Parts: sequence; C-alpha cells; structure tokens
Amino acid sequence: MRTEPRDPTPPAPAPKSPKLVYAVSAIAAVGGFLFGYDTGVISGALLFINDDFSLTPFTEGVVVSSILVGAIIGAVGCGPLSDRFGRKNTIITAAAVFTIGALLAAFAPTAEFLVVARLVLGVAVGAASVLVPLFIAEAAPPAIRGRLVSANQLLITIGILAAYLTNALFAHDGGWRWMFGLGVIPAIVLGVGMLFLPETPRWLFEKGRTDEARTVLGRLRDPQTAQSEYQEIHRSIHEDVQPKSTLRDLTTPWVRPALIAGIGVSVFGQASGINSVIYYAPTIFNSTGLGASTAILGTVGIGAVNVIMTIVGMSLVDRIGRRVLLMTGFAVMSITLLVLGFVLHGESLDLSAGWIAMVCLAIYIAAFGASVGIVVFVLPSEVYPQRIRGSAMSATLMCNWGMNFVVSLTFLSLFDALGKSWTFWLYALICALGWLFAVKLVPETKGRSLEEIESWSRARAT
Repeated sequence: MRTEPRDPTPPAPAPKSPKLVYAVSAIAAVGGFLFGYDTGVISGALLFINDDFSLTPFTEGVVVSSILVGAIIGAVGCGPLSDRFGRKNTIITAAAVFTIGALLAAFAPTAEFLVVARLVLGVAVGAASVLVPLFIAEAAPPAIRGRLVSANQLLITIGILAAYLTNALFAHDGGWRWMFGLGVIPAIVLGVGMLFLPETPRWLFEKGRTDEARTVLGRLRDPQTAQSEYQEIHRSIHEDVQPKSTLRDLTTPWVRPALIAGIGVSVFGQASGINSVIYYAPTIFNSTGLGASTAILGTVGIGAVNVIMTIVGMSLVDRIGRRVLLMTGFAVMSITLLVLGFVLHGESLDLSAGWIAMVCLAIYIAAFGASVGIVVFVLPSEVYPQRIRGSAMSATLMCNWGMNFVVSLTFLSLFDALGKSWTFWLYALICALGWLFAVKLVPETKGRSLEEIESWSRARAT
C-alpha cells in the first residue's frame, strides 16, 4: 500500500527568498565539498604512498577504508551533539576536525599514522554528511528546499572531481602530501564562513530561544512568510510536549514509517554499488580491455558526468518531486547495469565492448547523479520530526556509511568470485528492489514545510 500523502493543492508561487538563504546553503555546502574531496583524493595518492611506505595489500585496504570507519563514528556522534549544542557550532567543530585531519595526513611519518589521520578525516566526513543537509533543510523555504539541500550533493561531486584533478596536478613528482594538505583550505573556508551565519530558527525555537528564532526567520524570509512560518513552528513544537528526546523515540509508531523511508533510501542508494564504481572505475575500465591511460581519462569523464547530472537533478527535485525522481533513477540504473552485465559476459572482450561498458557506466552515473544521489540527502533531512531530527539523521547516515563500507569491502571479492557480469546483475537486482521500495514506502515531500510533513506523519499514525 502506498504511504505517500495525497498531493495538496498546488501552492501559490513562493515569494523571492532573501539572499541570506543562498549564502547559508553555499557556505554550509562547503562541508559537502570536503566530504567529496577527502573521500576521492586517496584514489591517486595511494599510488605514491606505496612508494614511501611499501604498503601490503592489507595495509593498503586499511588506509583506504579507515575513512569509512571514521565516517560511521562521526555520523553516529554528531546528531545528538547538534541537537544539544546547535547545528552551527557542531559544523564549526567538524571544520576544525577536517583541518586537523588534513594536516595529520599531510605530515604522516608512517603508514600507521596515516591510518589514524584518515580515521580523523572520516569523523569529519561522517559529521558533514549529517549536519550539512540538516542545517540547510532547517533554514530553507519549502519551495526551494530540495534544490538547496541538493547543493550538498553537488559540492560532493565537485569535491570528488577536484580530488581527481589535484591528483593529476601533483602526479608528476608523487606529491601525495600536497594532495592531502590542500584539504586545509576549504576546511578553513567552512569554519570561518559558518561564524558569520545564524543558527537555524527551528533549533533556536526548540531550545526556547523564541526571540532569536523570530529574528533569524525574519532574515531568511520575507515578512509575511516569516510570520506564518513562525506560527507553524510554534504550533509544531508545542504539539510535542516531551521535554527530552531519546533514541527510543526513533521507534515510536508515528516516527517509524519516516525512519524506514529515510534509512531505506540511504541503504539502497549505497547498495546500488555507486561508490564501488567511483572508487574502482579505472579497475573496471581496465578489465574491459581499455588501456591504463584511457581508463584514467574515463574516470575523470565519469566524475564530470556526475557533476553535470547532479545539477540537472537539482533543477528537477522541486519540480517533479522526490519520489518520482527516485523511482526513475533506480529504474534507469537497473536497466543500465543489466545491459552492462550482458556486454561484459564472456571470457574475452574486444575494444568495442570496453567503449560500450564506458557508455553504460556513464548512463548509470548520470541516472544516479540526477536522482538517487539527490534524494538520499534531501528526503531524510525532511521526513523526521524536529525534536529528534539530529539523532534520526545520525542513525540514517550511520546506516549509509555502514553500507558504503560493506559494498566497498566486498566489490573486488564479488568481481573475482562471481565474475563481472553477475556482479553487475546483482547490483541491477538491488536497484530494482530500490525502485519497489520507492513505490511502496517513500512519501512525497515536495512543496511542504517541515512542520506540514511532521503533522501529516502524526495524523497518519492515528
């Protein structure tokens, strides 16, 4: 049975939002850039780290995956901290951790020290994955909230592309320390920029700082919208009379469907194999018969496609809605992976198969970038109630990073055990299940305020 709400009467055209809304989104989304940069930079740096530290295959895997372990820790811890100390202060702390992690990695004297540095960076990456969409969602007006929250995903893809280009820039002299060290610059930009931004009005209201909340809302909205939204937040906060949130609140009957939708979207997004394709794209291309230089060039092209199609997705998410975008993306991804499996079937592959495989992967990445990659951050930031939004986002992104770790760890093993075709057919099946999940369990949140979504969730449970 479908769980999405009935489409409301189409809202009137939204008043023009003050420039501060866009400044808030742009500065906070630098956290997304750092997310992408620090996860993507290892792909090129690893080639030269081996020369200095003589890594074994095991220690090489530990260096790569340690950031994912840190990300799980960061995602779990930052939500409750942001509920207590504020979204703004927690993001500033994450920026400081980004800076420390980049410096530790750049000056790492041993492989073990580098693993610790990557773990520290992972904590910041996990925190950013929770806090940036949360901060933007609570500051953005409903009419453009999807577009502004998806700026985080756009900056993630740009960060990955910037990491690839930085790797190429320093590849001539093996400057892996510079590759890591340059991450300090956007970290400082994020930390300093956040100092000049206000706390979100919803968090201020939740903490009883109503005068500050009203002032901030007045800076983020036109006067008429600010007044109506203030009253809506006031009503929503006072409907929830419990003084303190606990993890047990995540399983209350009226919250559970939102938690299933938010976590499910994140898990299926990762289980589709997207990060394995990003991390191992050169390996995949090389296995199809393409030369090493062509494989690396194809990887840069994949990164560019991801950026371009994320921009396309940003223009669509507030027009056609989250649910339709998610269904379309999973369907195209499933079909593309199915075709890719047939292309790669067989013992020997000619050059044409390699180029067809590159096209299939480009379409797969394009479909993800324009749909699933957008919705996995937008939807969870919207569907959870105000009082537990931080903790719920932590739980969601913990599952996201956990699945990322599992998929990345098993991809090459599946490649060897099942073969190329069956591996991609398995991911095609997962995408098909993701489509079914979107049809049955994902609600539509387009055009609704966070308080309207919360009220609908409460009403549905009664």
